[in-house]
Amino acid sequence: MSRRLQIDVFFDFICPWCLIGKRQLEHAQVQFRSRHPDVQISTQWHGVQLLPQLPVEGEPFADFYRKRLGNADAMTMRQAQVQRAAAAVGLNIDLTQIETMPNTADAHRLFERISALGNAAQCEMLLERLFAAYFRKRENLGCHETLLAIARSCGFDSAAVLDCLKGDATPFAGSPGATSGVPSFQFDRRITVIGAQPAQALLSAMNEALKEPEHERQPA
Repeated sequence: MSRRLQIDVFFDFICPWCLIGKRQLEHAQVQFRSRHPDVQISTQWHGVQLLPQLPVEGEPFADFYRKRLGNADAMTMRQAQVQRAAAAVGLNIDLTQIETMPNTADAHRLFERISALGNAAQCEMLLERLFAAYFRKRENLGCHETLLAIARSCGFDSAAVLDCLKGDATPFAGSPGATSGVPSFQFDRRITVIGAQPAQALLSAMNEALKEPEHERQPA
């Protein structure tokens, strides 16, 4: 009889650590599957809107981070830190090229809709394309036309998703159990790892979650 492992990931598209954490999780899963080929892994992604206060058109990226971090030097240091961490997992994230800090409410609503309508492969494709749109193509994830084009590229007609794009900065409600810290990984809904931790840390959590909970063990 095969065993199962449920992984729940809480994320926002504008958080580079979420994309870095996604790559770390993928590396951990490869190692885990090689050691536990009988375990079926089910991964579900849950959107968390980190900045619901942003206007629908977003804010200039550089201005946002200068206000948040205090000065240009601090922003430069943070961007270099992100770039080094991204490169370590095979990503090229250059935050200096991003123009807009977008309101991600509609991007999350789009992902939620396609998660309900589509299969696992389509959800994974959408997730990757939304991350790529922001970090690689420098597109505005608050733009309707951008989101609809991405949905169509994943095999969905605009009519299937148009009504979920409100375009008025209404905050995204998110999923029950959502956490304010992202990325956050929950394994079997018992063990939580917060942050873009190394693959080894995620692998250890997966192995621990696979163990039978103490209260479910039969007495000798």
